[in-house]
Order: sequence, then C-alpha cells, then structure tokens
Amino acid sequence: MNWRILCRLLGLLSLLVGGSMILSIPWAFPVCGVAREFESKGCIGILLSMLISLVIGGLLFAYGRKSQGTILHKEALAVVGLGWILAGFLGALPYLLSGTMRTPEISMTVIDAFFESVSGFTTTGASVLTELEDPTQIPKCIMFWRCFTHWLGGMGIIVLFVALLGHLGGGGKALMQREVPGPLTETVKPRIREAALAMWKIYVGLTILLSLIFLIEGMSIFDALCHTFGTLATGGFSTYNKSVGHFNSVTIEMTIALFMIIAGTNFSLFYMMTSSSNKGRRIPLYQRAEVLYNDPEWRAYMLAIGVVTIALCVNLLISGTYNSFGLAVRHAFFTTVSIITTTGFGTENFSDWSDFSRATLLILMFSGGCAGSTAGGIKVIRFLLFAKVIRAEVEKSFRPNVIRSLRLGNENLPDRLRQEVVVYFSLILSLFVLSWMLLNTIEPDDLWQNGGNNVKAEKLIDCASAVASTINNIGPGLGVLGPASNYSAFSQQGKFLLTILMLLGRLELFAILVLFFPSFWRYQ
Repeated sequence: MNWRILCRLLGLLSLLVGGSMILSIPWAFPVCGVAREFESKGCIGILLSMLISLVIGGLLFAYGRKSQGTILHKEALAVVGLGWILAGFLGALPYLLSGTMRTPEISMTVIDAFFESVSGFTTTGASVLTELEDPTQIPKCIMFWRCFTHWLGGMGIIVLFVALLGHLGGGGKALMQREVPGPLTETVKPRIREAALAMWKIYVGLTILLSLIFLIEGMSIFDALCHTFGTLATGGFSTYNKSVGHFNSVTIEMTIALFMIIAGTNFSLFYMMTSSSNKGRRIPLYQRAEVLYNDPEWRAYMLAIGVVTIALCVNLLISGTYNSFGLAVRHAFFTTVSIITTTGFGTENFSDWSDFSRATLLILMFSGGCAGSTAGGIKVIRFLLFAKVIRAEVEKSFRPNVIRSLRLGNENLPDRLRQEVVVYFSLILSLFVLSWMLLNTIEPDDLWQNGGNNVKAEKLIDCASAVASTINNIGPGLGVLGPASNYSAFSQQGKFLLTILMLLGRLELFAILVLFFPSFWRYQ
C-alpha cells in the first residue's frame, strides 16, 4: 500500500469537504430570508467544522505531497472506502459543534451525527432528527448542510474529485471504477476525466433547471434548493416533517417524480446523448433520444415502474385505502418512483397501506435504479443479468454441451460478470440475513409495545425493512420506521450497524469489506 499517495488524496478530499461547508454559512443570516435571527451556534459550528476539516486535510496532504507512483487498484479501493468514511466523520462535525438537537432537549451523540452525515452523503435519507421545522432545534444553516451532503454524494464525491484533478492519469479510471455504481461502466472509461467532468456538468445543469421549476411552482429558494438536492441525488432529506406531503401539491409531486426517474437513469446515457459527434460525424437529435430506448436496462427500469404502479393502484382501490382513482394513481406512482429510485420522499404514510402493498414496497426496496445513476439498491441491470445466468444454468442441466455467452441487447459481456453478479447477490443476501438477525437482537421490544400481541412479528418486519432500507440507501422503512417516523428511537448500537450498512450499500460492498482484510494493507 502506497501510504503517501493515499494520504495525499484523502487530504485533498478533506479540503474539498471542508471547503464545501462555506455554502451553508449564508443561511445563518436573516438577510437570506430563512433564519428569523442570526444563528450564532449554527454559524460557529460550521466555521469550526471547516477549520478542523482544513487542518486534517492540510496535515494529510503535507505528509503525502511528495508521494511517487500511480494509483493502482488497491490504492483506489482504499481511497474510495476510507474517503467515504472520512467524509462521514467530517460531515458530522457541524451537527455536533452547533448543538443540533435530535429530539427536543436531547442533543445528538457522536453516533447520531455520524448516522445523519453518512445518511446524507450516501443519499440514504434515513434520519434521527424529529423536529425539522423548529430552528431552535436545527438551525437553518445546518439544515442546508444536511441537504447539501445529498448533492455532494449523489453523483459521488470521488467522481467530483476525478473531474477536478487533472493529474490522476490512469488512477482516475481506477477510482471511477470503484465509485460509479453498477457492474457496467464501459461508457465512461475512455477519457475518464472528460467523462467525469461531463457527468458533473449534466448534474449541475439538472440542478439549476429543477431549482428554477420549483421556484416557479411556489417554493422558497431555500426549499427549492434543498428539495432539488434530495431529488437529483435520490436522497430524500426534506425540510419538513411531512416530507413532500407538506406541500400537498400534485404539480410539485409529479415534478419530483419526473426528476427522480431522470436521476435513476444511467448518467452515462446522458453523456452519450450530449456528445456532439461520433467519429467526426454529428449525431442527429432523434438518434440521441434512441440511446435511452435502446438500452435494455432503462426499458426494464421503466417497465418495473409501470407494473408496480398499476399493481399498487389496483390494490389501494380494492383495499379501500383510497376511494378516488386519481388519489390512488397519484400516491401509487409517486411512492413507486420514490422507492425504486431509492429516494425515500413521502407523500403518504405507506406503513398504513395493505399487507400486499407493503410487501410489494419491501421487495421493491431491493431493486434500485440503473447502474451509473445516483440511485442506490442492487441495480436493475444486475437483475437482468442474474435472470440470464439462471436461465443459462437451467438450460445447461438438460443440454450440458450448450455454451452460451452472456449477452445484454446486442452486446456480448465478459464472462467474469457472470461470477460477479452471483457473488454480489450472495453477499447482499448474506448481509441482509445476518444484519436482520443482529438488529432484531440488539433492539429492545419497547418500541413495538403498541403492537399488542404482535410485538415480535412487527419487530421482525420493521427490522427487516430497516436493514433493507439502509443497505439499499432508501431511508424510510415500515412500521415504526415509516415515512411518518424515523430512526431516533433506535439504540446507539443499532444506529451504528445501520450506518455501516449505508456505506456498504452505497459503495456496493467491496470498497468497505476489503478494509477489514489485513492482507489488503500489506505490500504485494
């Protein structure tokens, strides 16, 4: 392990996170129209957090500034894994140093702050904060930082890192391979810095566009920015206790749903669509639009949204949850998009829906958006590949001499993907079962006493949804963790476990798991 180059890059990452905190400071002043009075504690907390981040970053960079060599696969894994953990700790400082309250009269602990920070950067949207609308509990400048961590983590702080630094060379490709989620990233490998920069330009452009639309629809600039961050990053942090349901606006809900779908799409496709030429020839507009339709993963993604929406809508009407067809379609569509893109915004408390609807949403939590999107989850493409692997193995049982290559659309895929997909599913299933058992053991039964005789059953389901929600970066779960509740009442041990699951899910397991192998840190 090249420790100097590792420290240099982690130092630069700390400087980037610390420097980004400055954007939260203006919201502490009444002149911005959000704070009722100057938020001294919030402002001081952010300034101290910036100072600590810059000092840590400076020390790490000073130690590694004379580093030699290039970033290899091992260093790339270490930078991504340790970088996200470091960003989580630095992002937790504003909560701790500003005296942010978890609940009235109860300050956030270190684990609470780390949970909230990691939830922001990983775009999970799970929260331990209960009074979002009370500035005496959570200063507005801290609220802005909370939502801004979504935006930084959405496209990926490492992708931004690669885009800003031009001297990484082949190391940028190694970093992007570990950061861009999903098994297929071939479209972003050539000219890696150019691709990273282009993806961030698209991300920024969509941010500006959605913010302007929200302003036109009547949001304040503060709410517009915060909900834009949560939408495009598929994070789900809101500035209101009722989430998007606070606005009670069909227009706002459908706007958010549309942009959640966009955010759940592979940004590499947008990169291909915005390319002005192909081998010297200009690409017609209609051919650029065909890039989306010709992508098998995107078609499956849209089909899943349509099928689940229809299934939920029919069930909500049959079960009597809604008597109006319009309301059933509205909430079924928004909730489906919110869950499959792992955003977690809510308009209704789906924990009160029928068993079929809740079970459908629990299963949907494991899906996720497209590879290369800001969404979490297993990714649609892995389900497509997994289905093809199963079909091939079943066929092989009665036609052992037949050898079929793994194909997606018209593209032949490398055979290594077959093993990677199976291993990934196996790891996710193993982690889910083990974490579910551990969380169910850690958490006391007190939270579920209102369940009467069904305490154990409710606890099992809710703990399963908590694990599924965090490892797939969704946010809300079922029951006591539904959209109308949060994770504040969970034990400190339970929150720490769920925080680790958020990191594992966002980095797709390996960049975190390798950190626990002693052999990983030894020289070759």
